[in-house]
Amino acid sequence: MASRKPRLLILITLAEAGGAQTSVAQLLPGLAAELDVTVAARGPGPLADAARAAGVPFVHLKHMRRNLHPWHDALALLELVRLCRRLQPDIVHAHSSKAGALGRPAAALARVPVRVFTVHAWPFAAYRGISGRCYLWVERLLRRLTTSFVCVARSIRDRGVAEGACRPEDAVVIHNAVDVSTFSAPERNGDVPRIVSVGRFAFPKDFSALVAALASIPTDWRAAFVGEGPLQPEIAGELERSGLATRVELLGSRDDVPELLAAADIFVLSSRSEGFPVSILEAMAAGLPVVATDVGGISEAVVQGETGLLVPPNDPFALAEALERLIQDAPLRRRLGGAGLERARRDFNVAPYRTAHLELYRRELARRDAPVALPLSVAAEPGE
Repeated sequence: MASRKPRLLILITLAEAGGAQTSVAQLLPGLAAELDVTVAARGPGPLADAARAAGVPFVHLKHMRRNLHPWHDALALLELVRLCRRLQPDIVHAHSSKAGALGRPAAALARVPVRVFTVHAWPFAAYRGISGRCYLWVERLLRRLTTSFVCVARSIRDRGVAEGACRPEDAVVIHNAVDVSTFSAPERNGDVPRIVSVGRFAFPKDFSALVAALASIPTDWRAAFVGEGPLQPEIAGELERSGLATRVELLGSRDDVPELLAAADIFVLSSRSEGFPVSILEAMAAGLPVVATDVGGISEAVVQGETGLLVPPNDPFALAEALERLIQDAPLRRRLGGAGLERARRDFNVAPYRTAHLELYRRELARRDAPVALPLSVAAEPGE
């Protein structure tokens, strides 16, 4: 038995609210007992709070940025190399595109034996033209520095293998998860159905299509948009021009999402591109029917006609039709929402998600003859 716990350094670009950050926050309580964990990101934000709550050290990355910035990116790479050399982790696990692009070479330069990258979405899949080709070229180069890929959806793994961004023998699928016990059943508040959407006001989320869809629905409803981002003023303007400003609340970033979901009747996610959105799992855990665009791994969570309704991306007419169907049919809402809750409990609860990661770390350490090991007991609970 090893004389110390394996050291794990989790890297993510920003500590702000977001799906990737929520995925990491869900992991931490299950990892801290088995590993010596440190989280590093540009903060502050909810992820820094989650690390503190789990008793995990949080390192603020001074130079990490979401957008391309050659000077800061070079400094961030150096910052990560120094961090790896100081902490001497056995495993570096990077989440989000920028942290993955800088964290994997930094870990390789620091001779970290296990370098894991969770693909929440391939950047080359979200962009077309020269941008998409450049992202793909970068991912093909970084593949050689990655010992294991975690893909949050089967569709992401398949796309990565087809494009040469990862090899099938190095890629596993671990769906995102949610702690179902922290969500309450919806509270039916009256005759006017309430719609809620949670997401960042930035590409690839498509709030413009959602606004256009809502503007074409003749029946009565109310809606709330939860989140922040650079496109929020533009969406506010579209709501004003569409005459919806009094019917749609822009709530900004909130830390009471479970309560907001409990007060709603329908969850909607309009997006041009996705991985495996945590927001949809949260809606299912809250017993809400889901209307979503059929992109990325969404169909691996939402079963058409069973737990929600799927529509093509960038199609306000189809989105409006699906929403109106649920607005007018309360029994259908309850049936889809109840089935979604059962699916979340069965397939996307948090305990197997944590165990699957621990199993992956154990295998990767063993494959590389690392001087430390996770006890076999972590595999007792079935993974994904």
